[in-house]
Amino acid sequence: MTHPYDPPIQSLTTYLYNHTITSPTAYTSARTALLDALGCAIETASKSTEAQKLLGPRVPGTIVPDGFRVPGTRYQLDPVKGAFDLGVLIRYLDHNDALGGREWAHPSDNLASILSVADWLCRANKTTHKGPPLTIHTLLTALIKAYEIQGIYAQSNAFNAHGTDHVILVKLASAAVVSWLLGLTESQTMATISHVWMDGHPSRLYRGAENTVPRKGWAAGDACMRAVHFALLVRAGQVGVPSVLTAVPWGFYQREFGGREFEFIREFGDWTVRNVLYKVMPVEGHGITAVEAVLVQRGRLLGMGYGVGDVERIEIRTTRAADLIINKRGPLGNAAERDHCMQFVVALALLKGGVPEVGDYLDESCWVRSEKLESLRERVVVVPDDRLTADYLDLEKKSVGSGLKVCLFDGTLLPEVLVEYSIGHVRNPETSAAVRDKFVRNMRLMFSDAHIARILAAVEGDGTDISEFVDLFWLQGSSGPRL
Repeated sequence: MTHPYDPPIQSLTTYLYNHTITSPTAYTSARTALLDALGCAIETASKSTEAQKLLGPRVPGTIVPDGFRVPGTRYQLDPVKGAFDLGVLIRYLDHNDALGGREWAHPSDNLASILSVADWLCRANKTTHKGPPLTIHTLLTALIKAYEIQGIYAQSNAFNAHGTDHVILVKLASAAVVSWLLGLTESQTMATISHVWMDGHPSRLYRGAENTVPRKGWAAGDACMRAVHFALLVRAGQVGVPSVLTAVPWGFYQREFGGREFEFIREFGDWTVRNVLYKVMPVEGHGITAVEAVLVQRGRLLGMGYGVGDVERIEIRTTRAADLIINKRGPLGNAAERDHCMQFVVALALLKGGVPEVGDYLDESCWVRSEKLESLRERVVVVPDDRLTADYLDLEKKSVGSGLKVCLFDGTLLPEVLVEYSIGHVRNPETSAAVRDKFVRNMRLMFSDAHIARILAAVEGDGTDISEFVDLFWLQGSSGPRL
């Protein structure tokens, strides 16, 4: 007798195959999310030589017939390596969207696996494809559901408490949605999900304290790559383990989750894509409100006739998540550490008089060598706050608040500036325009305004073939990067 799969695997699969997304707002949000993520990919392809070294076929010069055309590059790859490459491009500069909860997440990471598989299927298997139609509407539906799977798990399940990195949820959401795109049966999809839970999972060591290294920029790509690999293995006939979560002693709950079962505080639907935080500056998401607050304080400071040199101390009241992830002292050895350091980004913004940019974190940046910044960084104090943490976890608020006050050497105190909803948050009225401006700014790194207009028109066409859409981001055949 075949045993049933553990209930969380069944409920996820039921949502994936039987829940119809009907909300126009969800699809509007998904279009914004899609364009934002692809804009981030173009930015990375344009600006990061470090990321560029990770891209391309494992054997140089290899071109995969009908393979995935990686946006912002001239590469055409198999869907497994293609998922890794796009995952790197979306995530590497820490500029893609974010979502807070008991676990943290960057839901747009999932686009790498979804787009690589969908584009490959569209080119290679369109006439024999047994899954959903390979159109923009299907792409957006896949994105909404991947966001939702990762987002709902993240709200109430703290994998970080067990030392596991949040990309475990990228692997989960991507493996499930890719299985659906491939046209696998519900039973095969549950088998694929079981392989996710059986897999070894990354330690979050590479994101924390003195151990932050560039792996945080390619970890999601690695998760996407493995998700696609698992789905293809199951399509080739590999079976799953129904009790992968509950088996004793080696099931996931016992081995990786302290013997606890998963908790869910809301049903799967389309909540996540409508509530994601867009990052209009390349700063770890929990630090963006502090950057906005310190820029307000800078205006006050100068208006009172003071300068940055008069600042004795900066006190930041913020969430426990921010305290855990980006409250860092001591040397910062690389760009990955700097964009994940509250003290660095706040000191940088105050001295610079503007938001941090990607180049500010690089070893050759004048800010990295600045003695003034280092001195000021040592005088930034981060304190976790229970109320801000509660509001951060509240599904009705989902604020990522920071309160920042400035103490001067002469005893003057600049009262706290509290920012709860930064630009990029769904509750901030400036978000929509700022995200669109970010997309256009990133796309102009490679493409002309006329070409950008064609992309914006294509994403509105529900029936547009995915491969036609992807071609708009690919560089092969162009005489130069600007089309």
